[in-house]
Amino acid sequence: MDSTNMSLGDCVIHVMDRYLADLGGEVPGNLHALIVEEVERALLAHTLQHCGGQRGMAAQWLGINRNTLRKKLQTYGLDT
Repeated sequence: MDSTNMSLGDCVIHVMDRYLADLGGEVPGNLHALIVEEVERALLAHTLQHCGGQRGMAAQWLGINRNTLRKKLQTYGLDT
């Protein structure tokens, strides 16, 4: 499949397949938490960057409250 035609879900499956292959047969632990945290961290950082660091705008783009965004940024060490 051409990557330009991949849905977000297809992208997740593609990356997850590659991650599992890189484990070389090891059984992953806490896979759900790992994926959710990695995706959320990247989503927050990238959205904030696209909004020029304006947290109010980033919160609006993300559809979350500014206080929720602030707490999540702190959680992921992105509150600099």
